[in-house]
Amino acid sequence: MAEAQAYWSGLFGPDLGFWIAYLTNGKHIAFYASVQFTLIAALAGGAFALLFGLLGAGARLSGFWPLRGLGFVYTNMVRGIPDVLFILFFPLAFEQAVEALRALTLCSPETIAAQNGAWPPCAEANWILGTPEYLALASVTLGLVYGAFAANVMSGAMRAVAPGQIEAARAFGFSAADVFWRFRVRQMWAYALPGLSNVWMLVIKATSLLSLLQIADIVLWANRLGQPNFSRSAGVIHGDWRWAYYLVLFIFYIGLTYVSEKAFLSLTRRARRGMAIVGNAP
Repeated sequence: MAEAQAYWSGLFGPDLGFWIAYLTNGKHIAFYASVQFTLIAALAGGAFALLFGLLGAGARLSGFWPLRGLGFVYTNMVRGIPDVLFILFFPLAFEQAVEALRALTLCSPETIAAQNGAWPPCAEANWILGTPEYLALASVTLGLVYGAFAANVMSGAMRAVAPGQIEAARAFGFSAADVFWRFRVRQMWAYALPGLSNVWMLVIKATSLLSLLQIADIVLWANRLGQPNFSRSAGVIHGDWRWAYYLVLFIFYIGLTYVSEKAFLSLTRRARRGMAIVGNAP
């Protein structure tokens, strides 16, 4: 830090040189790079939410009552579970389930008995997760949680498709699967996209919880970098600046929300092109 500050101060003066050296040190480069984890989790979580939403909506509209009941339980139970609890529970439960399966083949009964109930049952069964694995689990978890919201939106949008078109499709001999995919799903986007945009915003907000899964995301780095910083060579670099780093995160999420709103508005207009929608939004 001191050498970099001296170099940049020689080029741009002491004040600007300090800020250039400070904002380009290794920790800040890692902070900037951690944006990728937020974006990956948001995009992958949104994709999983869309997939689980389609499956949940299809289940709720199914004529097979056990499947319809499963869809009802999924969309109502998951929406009532706090996001933090689900994000903490699912990755941990999945990790321990994998370790339990590994223990069946890798751990001897004697080793398990010697562990005296400790977890994992033996050292060989320990599944060491890194950032990619935790990021994948976080994305699936976000998909499960917000897929329930998406399923509720999609099932309502599918019911909004003109009943006459569904009856005409059945009269022409289309199978139940064809009626669902070629008529309900194709036309429901015009009704579902405004609601799905809200679900996407919830997914974006939930990415701030990635640090709970040991992922060094932008929130974790903002907390680390904003804390009082001291260096032996430079002394006290700054005091408690967490408010400034959190302000940067506010601006980042507001910008991401703004871009998302514009994208969904464009998609909605495209989906509604040529369709007569009651109460058509701009």
